[in-house]
Amino acid sequence: MGRERGTGKRQKNIRYFDYTLLLIVFFLICFGLVMLYSTSSYNGQVRFKDGAFYLKKQLQADILGIAVLAVVSRIDYRIWKNFWLLAYIGGIGLCTLVLFIGEESNGAKRWLDLGFTSFQPSEAAKLAVIIFLATIISKMPKQMGKFTSLAKIILIILPMVGVVAVENLSTAIIILGVAISMLFVASPKYAQFFVAGGTVILFGSVFIMMASYRVERLLIWRNPEKYEKGYQTLQGLYAIGSGGLFGKGLGGSMQKLGFVPEAQNDMIFSIICEELGLFGAVSVILLFVIIIWRFMVIASNAQDLYGALLVTGVLAHISIQVILNIAVVTNTIPNTGISLPFISYGGTSVLFLLAEIGLVLSVSRGIRFGQE
Repeated sequence: MGRERGTGKRQKNIRYFDYTLLLIVFFLICFGLVMLYSTSSYNGQVRFKDGAFYLKKQLQADILGIAVLAVVSRIDYRIWKNFWLLAYIGGIGLCTLVLFIGEESNGAKRWLDLGFTSFQPSEAAKLAVIIFLATIISKMPKQMGKFTSLAKIILIILPMVGVVAVENLSTAIIILGVAISMLFVASPKYAQFFVAGGTVILFGSVFIMMASYRVERLLIWRNPEKYEKGYQTLQGLYAIGSGGLFGKGLGGSMQKLGFVPEAQNDMIFSIICEELGLFGAVSVILLFVIIIWRFMVIASNAQDLYGALLVTGVLAHISIQVILNIAVVTNTIPNTGISLPFISYGGTSVLFLLAEIGLVLSVSRGIRFGQE
């Protein structure tokens, strides 16, 4: 079987594994822990009398996430086709549950209290949507050129988006963005996406206008110096501006000393800019660009459409989240709670991000390169 008789040629299938992607993800995790400790040590000492409080919690989540990555990467990705409906029902069920018994923080219910820790269902919903859509689209690839098929899939996703948007509009935007990205890649016709995009913008505008605090965010975005709630945005911009080209040095940030509220969460990129300067900020962005490039390589060489769609979903999730986080920190878009993948503090976020990386690596294991 491995040797062709009469030709003397030997054929060998080489199994592929993307070590570049794995190494960059591990580097971002380690970099994130260093920056998290630098950013959160003051806040941890003031609130919990332990400068390493946030570091310890994030390290536990990282270790658990790496274990999940290792397990998922060794499981044949096609097995998740059997759980597409369970993933969707489970995701929307957990997100609905959090509206009734969720733990409230900063005026929003986004977490379920499990006793020993808290869990954010919206992070699980992102992965659930990727698995759900990859299965649905791969079963009907020839129908993806029809506008009716596109409309039906979006209508199926809207209940999930709507439930999440009640308390977490930013995550709902990410989920909708992931869905549209996967549909865009699978569809041979692009004109219909202009109609779909216009519809999404229309309904999104109406949804924003339904809540006064969302309208207020638009006003704060335009003139943050005129509103008390623009304080975080202004302090983040001060941090970015004071960093210069090479920054003040690791640990040298002044804005993290209580000026930027909860700097270890969504605003950690501003502290990266202050301590490591423009050079550090661009380096972080380039690392994410390389990750996206590796996703594209894996997706284009995937064994089947299902695997390519899984990778596309993860690519869309991480790239949209990185773009929105940096846009919020630089006040390019209105302030909303979006974490920086692998770097911001958040156990549930990093756990499911690493599960998604494991899924991508599982797809990469299915790639075969034949040599003679």
